[in-house]
Amino acid sequence: MVAIVLALASAITYGGSDFAAGLASRSADVVRVTLIASLAGLAVILVAFPLAASHPPGAAALAWGVVAGLSGTAGALALYLGFRHAAFSVAGPLSAVGAAGFSVLAGLLLGERPSALALTGIVLALPAIVGVSASAARGSQEPAAASGSTVDADQEPGVGRPAAGVVAGLVAGACFALLFIGLNRAGSGSGLWPVAVAQGAEIAVICPAAAVTGNLRLPGARSGWLAAITGAAGAVGTILYFFATHDGFLAVTAVLTSLYPAITIVLARTLLGERLTKLRLAGLILAAACVALIAVGGAG
Repeated sequence: MVAIVLALASAITYGGSDFAAGLASRSADVVRVTLIASLAGLAVILVAFPLAASHPPGAAALAWGVVAGLSGTAGALALYLGFRHAAFSVAGPLSAVGAAGFSVLAGLLLGERPSALALTGIVLALPAIVGVSASAARGSQEPAAASGSTVDADQEPGVGRPAAGVVAGLVAGACFALLFIGLNRAGSGSGLWPVAVAQGAEIAVICPAAAVTGNLRLPGARSGWLAAITGAAGAVGTILYFFATHDGFLAVTAVLTSLYPAITIVLARTLLGERLTKLRLAGLILAAACVALIAVGGAG
């Protein structure tokens, strides 16, 4: 049960992180957003680091941490690009489906055998994630946040390329799956060292990228704060997932964490006025059902 609670808490913080990232990336370059987010995430991890006593990390734990960090960076860049060119509910849910699907496959290949109820919940999670995104991919009408008037999402500035959002979401999903797998395989015997190494690898990649693209400077005040919130919330989500995945099955914790688009959609509905269609509502209800099944069936 502890793993389930931690994984759901991770989903909540990841969902909030993605919402902030989506807002930031529509007014600032995605590389600059990722750079600020990475630095804010590192600050959070350094604060939490002393709280997790550990033995010196082994080479394998460090290596898996690097893999997780590089994969998470690539996934974040792909996802933020998707947010820049399409509605929130295109790239985000697709990335979650990919992350969940590949993680479940990896868990089963590694010998995990969730209970029948938990496995049913895992299976239901995939259409649940698709459900919360289906209508946006068809370019449905969305209420404008500022004026309350109705505009076509395909014509809204910055969100007019749903196909780009689909591709970005799928790429991000594959990368996030490798992030989940890497943190799982790093083990729990080294405290937060794998998480810290993952964050360090992310910064090692994004800093040169920012320098090459001319993004080694602060964005505007609003975008800067949103990017910092993105990184801080994302780091908390990663730490929560790291502990969850070592207290339960990878196939279960990765799927529960991958429900984060539901949080993003709820925030977009509440704060931006994005339409909550019947299909999205059905997806949210199905997501709640899958969580209940996994909770009853056990995390592992």
